[in-house]
Amino acid sequence: MKMGFLTDNCFFSVLNTEVVSNMAHFYCGDTDLDNFFQNEAILYSKQLLGKSYCFRLEQDPTIVVCAFTVANASMRVDFLPNARKKKISKNIPHQKEHKSYPAVLVGRLGVNIGYQSHHVGCELMDFIKSWFVDPLNKTGCRFVIVDAYNNEKAIAYYKRNNFESVFSSEEQERNALGLSVEKLDTRFMFFDLITIC
Repeated sequence: MKMGFLTDNCFFSVLNTEVVSNMAHFYCGDTDLDNFFQNEAILYSKQLLGKSYCFRLEQDPTIVVCAFTVANASMRVDFLPNARKKKISKNIPHQKEHKSYPAVLVGRLGVNIGYQSHHVGCELMDFIKSWFVDPLNKTGCRFVIVDAYNNEKAIAYYKRNNFESVFSSEEQERNALGLSVEKLDTRFMFFDLITIC
């Protein structure tokens, strides 16, 4: 795994109470994400809803370069139209097909605005992917899934990191999820970890 800036300049850490209380202001350019990592991540973890981690600058550990939250999830395929189901199950042997597959949800991910030009976001995603195919991982995990913000920048980021949309269009996603809103706030995307094993 090629990391670069994170490997050369940062160390990995749990985003816990001590880190949050000592960190310099974390600003990634999205108010919702900034608020989550500064004010809600610890409570989220205490409720066992997800666990947050970060990379901190070695020269100044109060600076959080990037942070993310992961949670156990599943990739349900039983409610999908056949074409979508086949797209997701294409690399799974027929005898192993199930209604859902183990997955990890990247619930939140942010890069400190001062480090967004260092390709930190892609390095971070490579780290997350490799983390869940590591032989020491304690559980099976086939997919990384995200509810990506439905904007050009976020969708492009996940596509650069080889994520695919579960649904071919917003309309198809709205119909499958039974939503009546005109524009979706997020788009459901996935990455099949078997492709890097």
